[in-house]
Amino acid sequence: MTSLRDSQFIEIDYFRIMMKRLGLVVLGCFVLCACKEGKKGQKYLPPSTGSVNSLLVVMDNELWKGAVGDKVRENFAVPVLAMPQTEALFTIQQVPPQIFSGAIVNSRAVLFIQQDTMSLAHIKSNVYASPQKIAVIKGEDYKELAANIDQLAPKAIEEFKRNEIKGIQQRFKRSLNKETDVTEEFNISLTIPSAYTVGKHENNFVWLDRQIPKGNMNLIAYTIPNSFFGADSTFVRDIVKMRDSIGKKYIPGPDVPGKQTYMATEKAFAPYVFPAEVNGYKAAEVRGIWIMENYAMAGPFLTFIVNDEYNDRKLVLEGFIFAPSTNKRDDLLELEAIMRTLVINQRQTP
Repeated sequence: MTSLRDSQFIEIDYFRIMMKRLGLVVLGCFVLCACKEGKKGQKYLPPSTGSVNSLLVVMDNELWKGAVGDKVRENFAVPVLAMPQTEALFTIQQVPPQIFSGAIVNSRAVLFIQQDTMSLAHIKSNVYASPQKIAVIKGEDYKELAANIDQLAPKAIEEFKRNEIKGIQQRFKRSLNKETDVTEEFNISLTIPSAYTVGKHENNFVWLDRQIPKGNMNLIAYTIPNSFFGADSTFVRDIVKMRDSIGKKYIPGPDVPGKQTYMATEKAFAPYVFPAEVNGYKAAEVRGIWIMENYAMAGPFLTFIVNDEYNDRKLVLEGFIFAPSTNKRDDLLELEAIMRTLVINQRQTP
């Protein structure tokens, strides 16, 4: 039989247990509310908008029509290197500041120029949308504005382009190519959209292509020995020799009676060569025009010659386009975006 004293202890213990449980519930509610407040406090950024390589320029109409506008076009509307037809670096749309509101502020690439007593030139990220880059330039007069435009333009172009490539690479993930030819042949991985399919796979050579209106986009991969290139003075000549030998062996053209047709490098225009990095790997970037030997075909190409230290070789990735009488700037950027997803696997020791 439980005594009165024992009953009091039982009631006290029960009360303590209930208070402890109530405290846990209150604590849980507090944490939940805090989490909700945290989410509410975060700034929501909508997806950025705009077609590939488009640039929204926000500046007064009078500035745009005058010398400041000319300075903008001089830097941001220059022709893309090594293209069969003239294509501007960016497709530019200009609006005055009072129009810069609503959905238009979500543009992916923005150049904001304002006449002001303050002089500055910098780049902001993800102000109204994500991913987004806004280059802001201010100055008191033409001389100051022009100097700031010239100063910031190279970095802004680089940031705009990097942002475009990231956006393109994100879209790749919606539907990926699952063929393993590139990985098996070269011990590398590339993020390739499913629109590309393997058309040729031979020893040390893989060719993928994608059909587009009026033509096709192509991606090839092969390797060469580290010792292939001679002195720096012959580097460009060696690159042409390399491309032409691969084209003659693997990339034939249409049948022409009595003639051999194959992809070669346009001899009238020496390719442009720059030092580069491809996803962290040291490389040489080559841009030029390809032709079909003994046949009227041509188009742009972009080649990366990558130092593959893991496998003691040079890996060559090249994108080229055949699409007569059409703009190719955006398609070439897609091929570049694919090549820049490169991951080189280390050689596995037996």
